[in-house]
Amino acid sequence: MKLLFLCTGNSCRSQMAEGYGRRHLPQDWEIYSAGIEAHGMNPRTITVMTADGVDITGQYSKTVDAVPWQEMDIIITLCGHASETCPTLPVAARVEHWGLPDPAMAQGNEQEVMAVYAEVRNEIKRRILDFAAGLS
Repeated sequence: MKLLFLCTGNSCRSQMAEGYGRRHLPQDWEIYSAGIEAHGMNPRTITVMTADGVDITGQYSKTVDAVPWQEMDIIITLCGHASETCPTLPVAARVEHWGLPDPAMAQGNEQEVMAVYAEVRNEIKRRILDFAAGLS
């Protein structure tokens, strides 16, 4: 199976999903993340994932053109405002949408911002675990 987590900038939500996908989904699956733009790896994303024991430092931010999107069996979009910002691809793959807020838009002091990152991370982890449980 090939799975793509797709989001606007491939810096936060889709990178978290890729990390959890690699950890919790079958080892023979090919897991990708991409965006319509590549904003680079968000350091707060790395920090919040490391705090949950998931190392995503080997991942990198990439555009959808850098992955074999035409070959995907499943595409999961993660943008909170799907109709305005989340890319769609003309594929025969199964497509799901998980509308999640962008933690990079969080405001406040560092502790408040990191709390938003942790909330989004926890929701992505929950959804990945539910998704994995549905495979059985």
